[in-house]
Amino acid sequence: MLRTDLPKIVTEKVPGPKATEILNRRDEALPRALCGYTYPLIIKKGEGAMFEDVDGNKFLDFVGGVGVLNIGYSNPEVIEAVKDQADKYFHCIFNVVGHEGYIELAEKFDEISPVRGTKKKTYFANSGAEADENAIKVAKAATGRQGIICMSGAFHGRTNLTMALTAQKSYAVGMGPFPSDIYRAEFPYLYRAPKGYTEEEAIQYYIEKLKHLFVDAAPANEIAAILVEPLQGEGGFIPAPIEWVKAVRKICDENGILLIADEVQCGNCRTGKYFASEYWAEAGAAPDIIATAKSMGGGMPISAITASAEIMDKVPAGTIGGTYCGNPVSCASALKVMEIMKREDYPGKANHIGEIVMKRYHEFLDKYEEVGDVRGLGAMIGIEFVKTKSGKEPYGKFASTVIAKGIQKGLLMEACGETGNVIRFLAPLCITDEQLNAGLDIMEECIRETEAELA
Repeated sequence: MLRTDLPKIVTEKVPGPKATEILNRRDEALPRALCGYTYPLIIKKGEGAMFEDVDGNKFLDFVGGVGVLNIGYSNPEVIEAVKDQADKYFHCIFNVVGHEGYIELAEKFDEISPVRGTKKKTYFANSGAEADENAIKVAKAATGRQGIICMSGAFHGRTNLTMALTAQKSYAVGMGPFPSDIYRAEFPYLYRAPKGYTEEEAIQYYIEKLKHLFVDAAPANEIAAILVEPLQGEGGFIPAPIEWVKAVRKICDENGILLIADEVQCGNCRTGKYFASEYWAEAGAAPDIIATAKSMGGGMPISAITASAEIMDKVPAGTIGGTYCGNPVSCASALKVMEIMKREDYPGKANHIGEIVMKRYHEFLDKYEEVGDVRGLGAMIGIEFVKTKSGKEPYGKFASTVIAKGIQKGLLMEACGETGNVIRFLAPLCITDEQLNAGLDIMEECIRETEAELA
C-alpha cells in the first residue's frame, strides 16, 4: 500500500520515459516561467506522505505541497467529506446565498484562533496571498491608517500588494509599480546577527532597527499594522524569537498599531500548536489578526482571516468577500481536516516528528562542516548549508545538489532562504517513523555524496 511504502526508484533515472513525454508536452503548452526542471516529476497518485509518479517511481515527500499537506495525500475521510458536499452543490456565492458550512467553519476558527479579544470573527478567501491582503484591509479599516510594516526575508504572495510586501524581489521581477506606504524592518535572523552579539543583544539590535523606522520612514501614528510570519518560510525557516515578539507587541500597543500573524505556512498544526502564534499568546503577546491558508483545506483552495469582533466589524460592507470565497466544497474539506487534526492530535504528531528530525539534524551539524545551523518549531525545520562553520558563507550550490541527488533516490526536498542555502522540512504529519527515518537516511547519504563531490 502506497500509504506505508518506502521510497523506490524503478526507472534508470528520474524523470522516466512517461514523465519525460508529459514534461515535453508541458513545455509546449505552458508559459516558460512554469517549466523548470529542478523537479522533473509527474504525479500519478499520492497517499499519506508518499506519491507515485507515472513511471511507477515512489517518492517520500519532505515538501508536502509547500505546507499544504499537513494531513497528507488523499485522506479517506476528507475524500468522503468532499464527495458528500459535491453531491449536494458545488457553489454558491456567500455574499448572495449563504451556506451552513461556511458559518460552522467560521465558528470553529473563532473558537481556536489565539487572537486578542473575547469575541472573534472569521471570514474566508481562496489563497494565502488573499488572506494576507485581506488581513491588511481589515487593519486599515480598523485603524483608519494606511502604512504597513513588513520584514526582511518575508514572503506573503504574488498579488500586487503581496509582491510589494515580499522581500525577495525575484518573485516580483518587472511587476511594479507597487503600492506605497509599505516599510520594511529587519527580521531577527539570530544565526546571522551582528558578529559577537549575544542573543539578548541581537534581539535588542533588531528592536531598535524597527523603532528607527518611525524616525526615518513613517511616523508610528500612520502605521496600521506590522505583518510578521511567526516562522519565516521562504526567508529560511527562521522562528521569530519570543522576546522580540513581546517587544513588537509592546510597540504596537503603545502606538495603536495592529499585529498581524501570517500563518499561511506555519499554521494548522505544523509547529506543534494548532497555530504558531499560540506560543505568542502564552507569552502575553497574542496577535490582533491571523491570516492562514495552505493546510487548512487539505489541498482544497481556502484561506481564513480571524480577528476580534471589535476589529472585524469596522470593515465597510462590500470591501471583503468574493465569488469563490468560502466555497462549499472547500469548507467541507476544511471542516473534516480540522476534525481529524483535533481527534488525532496533529500538534502532538508534529512535536514527535520534530524531535526525531532535530536529533538527526544536530548529528549532521556535528558531523558535516557544511551544516551551519538547524532551527524550527515542531515539524517546521530548516537546515542551513554554509561553506565553513566559522565563515557562515551561504552555500546554495550544496543545498541544490543535495536536493537533486534526493530526487534520484526517491526523496523530495526543497530549498528556501535568500540564497537557496536552506532545505526546509515540511513532510506530511501522517508520515510513519519508518518513512521518516528512511528519508533522513537518504538525506544524509545525499549530504555525504555532495560533500565529496564539491570538495
